[in-house]
Amino acid sequence: MARVHSLADHRAARARRALPRPRVSFAFDLASPWTYLAAERVDRLFTGVHWRPAFGDDLGGACLAVAGSTEIGTRAEREAVERRAVQLRLPLVWPDHAPDGRQAMRVAAFAAERERAAAFVLAAGRLTFCGGYDLDDPETLAEAAAAAGLGLCEALAAAADHGRDGMLEAAARRMLARGADALPALQVGRTLFCGEHRIAEAAAAVGAVAHPRQIAR
Repeated sequence: MARVHSLADHRAARARRALPRPRVSFAFDLASPWTYLAAERVDRLFTGVHWRPAFGDDLGGACLAVAGSTEIGTRAEREAVERRAVQLRLPLVWPDHAPDGRQAMRVAAFAAERERAAAFVLAAGRLTFCGGYDLDDPETLAEAAAAAGLGLCEALAAAADHGRDGMLEAAARRMLARGADALPALQVGRTLFCGEHRIAEAAAAVGAVAHPRQIAR
């Protein structure tokens, strides 16, 4: 029996092939447990993501809100993160001390240059917020670097390179200029989705472009 093809379906499929996927960037600060929760989902939900480290604080009075060195210690912040981890079915173990993350972020910037940021961020986040290890401890950085396929000497040299701080602060300022008010944040095309709670919304935005509604008959 001959198969009947829908002209509308054919047109919709052709439109999907013609539309380029939007550029997706993920801005993060490793000191934040929200980055750990977000990174796990970003890695699963998106492909071809550009991972962009950016300092969320210490921007001369204008800062991006992150659950970092100060907020992580508050009971309300901890409880919010714990509730979210339960919802996402992700393990969560608090490190003994609130992470500063500056050394780890320098390595993340180095990893981004080598296009290995995703693997490094995932490993560092798991060691810190699953294992309770000190984020900036050289052994933690070495393990995360190894998981990302980075050279140990190069990664530790990057951790000690204060010259990278200016680039990370500049990255945060660019996010602020684009309208970001919190990290982690996803940028889909020109649209920003700030905060871990907006990841599903960002994924839907990518899907809406990649799979547009059928063209009206």
